[in-house]
Amino acid sequence: MGAKHDCLQKQLESYLSVPHVTLFTNGHLALEESIRAFGFPAGSEVITTPFTFASTTHAIVRNNLVPVFCDIRREDLTMDPALIEGLISEKTVAILPVHVYGNMCAVREIGEIAKRHGLKLIYDAAHAFGVRLNGRSAACFGDISIFSFHATKVFHTIEGGAACCGEEGPVQELEDLKNYGIRDEQTVAAVGGTAKMSEFQAAMGICNLRHIDRCISERKKAAERYRERLCGAKGLRLLDPQKDVQPNYSYFPVLFETEQYTRDEAAELLAANGIFARKYFYPMTSDFACYRGRAKAAPANRAEAGQAGKGDNGQAAEAGTGNSSGSIPGIGRQDTPTARQAAEQVLTLPLYPELTAGEIDRICDILLKK
Repeated sequence: MGAKHDCLQKQLESYLSVPHVTLFTNGHLALEESIRAFGFPAGSEVITTPFTFASTTHAIVRNNLVPVFCDIRREDLTMDPALIEGLISEKTVAILPVHVYGNMCAVREIGEIAKRHGLKLIYDAAHAFGVRLNGRSAACFGDISIFSFHATKVFHTIEGGAACCGEEGPVQELEDLKNYGIRDEQTVAAVGGTAKMSEFQAAMGICNLRHIDRCISERKKAAERYRERLCGAKGLRLLDPQKDVQPNYSYFPVLFETEQYTRDEAAELLAANGIFARKYFYPMTSDFACYRGRAKAAPANRAEAGQAGKGDNGQAAEAGTGNSSGSIPGIGRQDTPTARQAAEQVLTLPLYPELTAGEIDRICDILLKK
């Protein structure tokens, strides 16, 4: 690694108030190698959320592990801690929650569960750069927290990512995994690949970090304008600001909760006017065709696990059958209903520092004329 790589690493450790930052070429590899760093046995289970970007679930599966999907909370769309313990089995090795749209997970409750059951806790904090809970950075929770520095994120290096951990984290393992296991010119101590951040990416990060507080401030103005215009609109629901959380205003999600005005109709209406809004996240990762037969059902109670994935005759259902969604066996509409509803209702509106009040008003006018 070069001088700019090392410089950005130190600057981020200071900004995020975390002992160790390991830089990667992208956020996905930061997550995938963070999981690999713990050396979980193949076939082990990781409790996660289906309401996330593909990368979260892919990183689990690409480590030969099994994702077990937990439903989310309606109020902030993050993993519901009340449901986690019902999903823990003898094969569970980790919990992988996601700070969705920069909303912080229930870190205290989830942390207590992980500690009580001896599980590793890895946070996908791709959306949460700069977010703080009671003054504590999102980077400081769990055994590892990972960030994406993709160009669409609040802070970016054009493309990049990082894994953050404390003094007891797998720091050396992460360094080995991202740089062929090379320790010095004559020592290769572990089997690793190449996932290190380039000097050009690091240089972009150094430049952008200088402006991060201003960018978040401008995003705040845009989010407040949206909230002023859309709050109370019939059929629309906005997520309430979280208590004791300093947000980064990374996204502005709107939920369309009536059949009279659906999310898809709103997206089409905006698109017809040259405005790009995202169905983020749709479909749920548990509905991806590539996971048929590769993920485990998430029954409401683990006592029911013996019946999960079985047909009416008690025999194991084949992949792609046994539920109305045609997805993974045992993972149907009854398993993560809140996540499924959110996936069908959420539209994230354009939000970036350069967005003007006039542009926001135009977006809102189009939405509210329906």
